[in-house]
Amino acid sequence: MADRPTFIPLDPPSVPDDPVRAAGMFREFMSARRSVREFSSRDVPRELIEELVGTAGTAPSGANKQPWSFVAVRDPDIKREIRQAAEVEEREFYARRASETWLRDLHPFGTDEDKPFLETAPWLIVVFKCMKDGRSRSESDQVYYVNESVGIAVGLLLAAVHHAGLVALTHTPSPMKFLSGILDRPEHERPFLLIPVGWPADGCVVPDIRRKRLEEIMVVDRPERQSQ
Repeated sequence: MADRPTFIPLDPPSVPDDPVRAAGMFREFMSARRSVREFSSRDVPRELIEELVGTAGTAPSGANKQPWSFVAVRDPDIKREIRQAAEVEEREFYARRASETWLRDLHPFGTDEDKPFLETAPWLIVVFKCMKDGRSRSESDQVYYVNESVGIAVGLLLAAVHHAGLVALTHTPSPMKFLSGILDRPEHERPFLLIPVGWPADGCVVPDIRRKRLEEIMVVDRPERQSQ
């Protein structure tokens, strides 16, 4: 018979005097987070990147398998190699793979196949999803809800980046298999996201976008059905 599971007391966060106001302040703070493509080359210390990735690692995951790996790249030669490989895929995307509808949707963001930020940003954090649990102490090598788990971890990473005063971009050259080869990752890891991280460049600008209003993204219980 399996050992009984072990539980420990919860150490809950402190409750603010006004939780609604505190939540509103955090919402307002996060609403200023933007995807950035104009980075300063100013150095970001390794210790700061380690704290950001450590925060991502606190994310919940299916059966606590933690199916993620984060490769932090700062070597200029490796960053150049990644940029060159990414731009090969991006040229294919803009010239042949993307539909006209997709390209029209991208037009307001001014993107193209040239990705200088992959070299300018002081760090690239490459997120891999793990298709098996390689830890020797694990009960099995099975993993569960991998995309969901890694997606939550990335969300925490982006929030931590913003909290630290840095900026980032969720970059998705497709396909991304080249990252596995360049970074010499094991067979069971799959590239998930390529995230440049750093300080914004002087005079940095971002697209003028609007996010959906709360009433467009939230429903309480279920909507009243229209009478037939």
